[in-house]
Order: sequence, then C-alpha cells, then structure tokens
Amino acid sequence: MHEFVFELVVMLLLILVAAELFTNALEHLGQALKISEGVTGSLFAAVGTALPETMVPLLAILAGGQNVNINEEIGVGAILGAPLMLATLSTCLMALSILGKRGAQGRVRPEHTGLVRDLNFFLIAFVLAAVAMYVPADMRYVRAGISMALVLTYFIYIMLTLRASSQLVEAGHGTEAEDQLFIQKLGLPGNMAMTVLQLLIALALLVTGAKGFIHGVEGVSHILGVSALLISLLIIPIATELPEKVNSILWIRKGKDTLAFGNITGAMVFQGTLLPAIGIMLTPWQPRIEVLSGTVITLLAALWLRMHARTDGLPVWALLINGAFYVTFLVVTLAGHA
Repeated sequence: MHEFVFELVVMLLLILVAAELFTNALEHLGQALKISEGVTGSLFAAVGTALPETMVPLLAILAGGQNVNINEEIGVGAILGAPLMLATLSTCLMALSILGKRGAQGRVRPEHTGLVRDLNFFLIAFVLAAVAMYVPADMRYVRAGISMALVLTYFIYIMLTLRASSQLVEAGHGTEAEDQLFIQKLGLPGNMAMTVLQLLIALALLVTGAKGFIHGVEGVSHILGVSALLISLLIIPIATELPEKVNSILWIRKGKDTLAFGNITGAMVFQGTLLPAIGIMLTPWQPRIEVLSGTVITLLAALWLRMHARTDGLPVWALLINGAFYVTFLVVTLAGHA
C-alpha cells in the first residue's frame, strides 16, 4: 500500500514540475508566433496540459494490465472525470485564488467570443457523448457515426479558433511572456529551438507521470477493494488536472483571465470530443450510476458557466457555485457505493 501511495505522490510532483516548464515555454512560443491568448490557452495550453488525462485512458485501454474490465473502468472514469473536474472544481479553485483581491462581486474577464465558443462546442459535444451511452454496443455503425461527429466537431472548433486569432491580436489579446525561459537559467539561449526543447521535456515528463499514475491507481484500487471506475473518477482527474489548475491559477492571479479560462475551457472541448470518441468505440460506454451522475453534473456546471458568460465577464460568486456541483457529485457517487 505504502509503495503505491508513494508512487502516486511522486508522479503528482512530476506532473506539477512539468506543468511549470510547459506553461513557461508555451507563453514564449505564443509570443514568438504572434498568436492570440485564445489560441495559446484554448488550443496549445489546453491540449498540452491535457496530455496526462489523455494518456491515462489511452494507455489503460490500449496497453493496460491483464484485467480488461479494470482497464476499461479506468479508461471511462478518466475520460469522463477530466471534464467534470475542469467544469466544477478547477473553476471554483480559480475563483478562490482571486476571492480576496476581487471579492465575490468582482468579475473575471476572459475574451468573450472565445469563451462562448469553447462552452458552446463543449455542451454540444458532451450531449452527443451522453446520448451514445444509450446506444447498444452491437449498433457499431451508430456508435461509429457519433464518434466521427465528435472528431469532426473538434476540427471545426480548431479552425474557428485559429481564424479568430489575428483579429484578437490586433485588439490587444496577443500572447505575452513575462518571465524568461526556465532553460535560460542553465545558461542556454532563449531562442525558438530552446523553447521547443523545453516544451518537449515538459511533455515527456507529463507522459511519464501519467503512465506511473495508472500503475499506482491499479495498486490502490486492488488493495482497498474499491471499484477502479470510482477511483478513476475521483482520484485520477484531481491529479491529472493539476497542470490546468496550477496554470490557470497562476495566470488569473496575474490578471491573464483569457489564458486562465482558455486553458480550462479549451481542455474541456478537447476532452469532450476526441476522448469520448475513443471511449465510445473501445469501451462498453454504458450509463452506470457513477458515469451518469458525473455526466449530468458536468453538463449542468458547463451550462451554468455559459449562462453567466457576459460581455463584461463572469461574476466570481458564480464560479464558486461550480464547486458545489463537484460536492454534489461526490455525495451522489459515494452514496451509491455506501
């Protein structure tokens, strides 16, 4: 038991270090490419820091242990737990980090059009993913059609986000790096090659941390006699979403609301389209109580954000409410296992 807990802690720290390296390099990359904060946050940062929670279900499903059922449970739990964590706990933690400075009545002001686009695409995609749970496994063509629709949705989202970049840069929403590259502290130059090198190092650390976390979760699940699905819904996302949480908290405390929110909502779109598309085809993808409750609460939390996404920003108190959605999920899920 102790060795598995130690492994989880070590992998957790590894993910945190990788997130710091990645975010720092990403700001320099966005500045060098002269792209908007929306593209940097919603596409580059979101996809990059989503790698741990992306790798966990993929490795579990495709290259996990000998127990296929546990592999599938970890995969489904990680796929659905990630957007749940982002839409609820992550947004709440962002709000808590600025509560003292801005107050409950204060506003968080990410770039409006990008925020609305992210939330709209996520809601559409996640509804499709939820519908797929009720499609029988033997209706493979229907499931394949839904998976293809989810993949297409993400590519359309990418195209629209990139198309909006140049106008946003002209409007003053260009990406700016405040600190020098971490790799420069070793005496290396701060050029594009070093930026890419730091990005690759960070990504390698993220993938290593994700793979180690799978092993730790399998061990803890077996020793405690707890469902791997429950463990992967509750524990894996808290750890693998740490890059997004840490990055967004750092950015929002610096007043970079667009980067902070884009990191969260862009990851939600990525994880609400491509990963469910894989889960629908490679796992049973059925509406078990833990899965269904998590899906419904994720949609409600995202809809709550969408309702409060105004041109003058979102109120801090509304983001705090998203934490209550996560508590509700915990109560419902744990009660079902009591």
